[in-house]
Amino acid sequence: MEPAHRPLLLLIPGLLCDEATWQAQIETLSAHADCIVARHGMADSIEAMTRQALQLLPPDRPFSVAGHSMGGRCALEIAHVAPERLQRLVLLDTGYQARPPGAVAETEAAQRADLLAVARSQGMRAMGRQWARGMVHPSRWDSPVFEDILRMVERFTPEQFAVQIQALLHRPDATILLPQIKVPTLLICGREDTWSPLARHQQMQQLIPSSQLEVIADCGHMSTMEQPAAVSQALAAWLAPLYPA
Repeated sequence: MEPAHRPLLLLIPGLLCDEATWQAQIETLSAHADCIVARHGMADSIEAMTRQALQLLPPDRPFSVAGHSMGGRCALEIAHVAPERLQRLVLLDTGYQARPPGAVAETEAAQRADLLAVARSQGMRAMGRQWARGMVHPSRWDSPVFEDILRMVERFTPEQFAVQIQALLHRPDATILLPQIKVPTLLICGREDTWSPLARHQQMQQLIPSSQLEVIADCGHMSTMEQPAAVSQALAAWLAPLYPA
């Protein structure tokens, strides 16, 4: 198989996540696709993260993108700024609306500020132990997967955490964009995801033409790590039409 003819897949991780988020999916998909994982560095907006991610790709090749959580918001921004190159879109455990005004917005900002304060005073692992309990299915608290998440969080600094928080607090609203998405779109959501709940993905499915929704059982927000085989299978099936004969 000639590399130039292989599908190109951009994988975008979420808040305080890196390549470990996608490890199982890369192992499954790399036989058929060239996988590139974005890193957010010190980018402090969804738009800046998106620009950085696009710079990783050859400018002359079409590509597909899969984004998890905050990375899903970057994937939506890619659908906005580079629709002519996009082949397929996968949105996992994510959202599309801006931060709402009023008390809800203030509560979100305060909760994120409290976590940042823990990260600065007690370290990233202590913050991660508190934060990640809302990210995974309760049956996985203090499991090997939970430990993998903590190790991933520890690879970040409070300064990186701070700029990613700013990006999320000022996230763009993609409501108008969703009906304009022309590429086949797969939505994946853990059934027990309390952070980006199933109802939100059902709304997105109604708004995005040519979209399908895959619900992952026994799974919280960190679907790619909690149920790696199920997510990998769904991604492989979704991208299969792009594989060379």
